[in-house]
Amino acid sequence: MPALPVYPYRCAPDGLLTRRQSRAAGLRPGGVDPVAEIRWRRGRRYALLYDRSRAKPVRPMTAGRWHALSAAMRARRTCSTCRRDRGYVIPRSLGCCWPCADASKEAA
Repeated sequence: MPALPVYPYRCAPDGLLTRRQSRAAGLRPGGVDPVAEIRWRRGRRYALLYDRSRAKPVRPMTAGRWHALSAAMRARRTCSTCRRDRGYVIPRSLGCCWPCADASKEAA
């Protein structure tokens, strides 16, 4: 496989988009391979670039997808200790909500 062309930050030619830029434009890569990459921070950071002309429109959200997404977000908001939906995403570093984490610190 040939190496991808590498461009410095903000120097990519027109018509090439990152995944985030594609999504903001209502497009998706559509299963095609990247055509180039951009690098910054002395080569430690990079983003793959996709051809805009080969991109496809984003698939619409169906009722099933909305349901699955809401269930996943509800699971991220539910405390594993008290089993309550806290209304915010539970930090992975704690593994439980703030009140439960404070209670476990006091008990120890």
